[in-house]
Amino acid sequence: MEKENVTIYDVAREAGVSMATVSRVVNGNSNVKQATKDKVLAVIDRLDYRPNAVARGLASKKTTTVGVIIPDVTDMFFSELARGVDDVASMYHYNIILANSDDSGTKELQVLENLLAKQVDGIVYMGNGLREQLRNQFSHSNVPIVLAGGVDEVNQIPTVNIDYTAATKDAVTKLIKNGHTQIAFIPGNMQQAINQKYRLRGYQEALEEAGIAFDETMVFDAQYTYNAGFELANELYATTATAAFVGADELAAGILNGLTDRGVNVPEDFEIITAINTKLTQITRPQLSSISIPMYDMGAVAMRMLTKLMDKENIENGHLSLPYGIISRQTTR
Repeated sequence: MEKENVTIYDVAREAGVSMATVSRVVNGNSNVKQATKDKVLAVIDRLDYRPNAVARGLASKKTTTVGVIIPDVTDMFFSELARGVDDVASMYHYNIILANSDDSGTKELQVLENLLAKQVDGIVYMGNGLREQLRNQFSHSNVPIVLAGGVDEVNQIPTVNIDYTAATKDAVTKLIKNGHTQIAFIPGNMQQAINQKYRLRGYQEALEEAGIAFDETMVFDAQYTYNAGFELANELYATTATAAFVGADELAAGILNGLTDRGVNVPEDFEIITAINTKLTQITRPQLSSISIPMYDMGAVAMRMLTKLMDKENIENGHLSLPYGIISRQTTR
């Protein structure tokens, strides 16, 4: 008997029990005698039977599947979030469908449509902002959605992240205390809410409290890549900046190497503090000082929140802000 043709009927016949009994065993129902359970499990093992998730979903109106929308699967920040999501999903017996959106508005909408067509029970969305079209689609979907690591400017959708404003302010204040008054602000894509609204506010608050005037020429828009940072180092070299807050570790590594190639000594001539604390911060030489974000925990907590929403449980706080830290390494004095 080929395993792809094995049905619940075959298992019931071989074990000499009803299909209802097989179903109870498969679904972990305790109302089955141990001897019967052992017999059914032995047949399931022998026939290599795998329950049809689609058929089970039709019966229960649940597919036990969660969609995860990720902007870039190669990005260490989002991949670590996804690990947290996956581990908690497994604990609660959910499968995940990971969909890469390429951080593109058009593709995000397409990915969401595909996931909803697959009848997912819930969605974890990762991204640095929430485009209006996607927000509208979320509001019309009939499944719960949680943002992991992202921001929702109007607090409509449950979120798990850190206080990006406070974290940026702390990082910039550290540079100010080290004697810097010309601090470049290089968060990444300035069109995204996380940078335009939250990180920029933290940067400005730090300057204001120190009595330093905000200078728009110290604000740089950049992609989150190593090459973008390496090229940006030339621009930085031509400014009066003596330090930089950088919104992504790969971007920071490019800036560090670009400045080093120009003969700039870090941290003696120029200090850098980055914002994520992926393993890249320890691979570079000198090692990058960084805000420390609990990436895995954000993914895990977001998935746990989603399980509660899918089970129609009340959640006390739909907007969780997890603790962060600042790790001093070799790119700050």
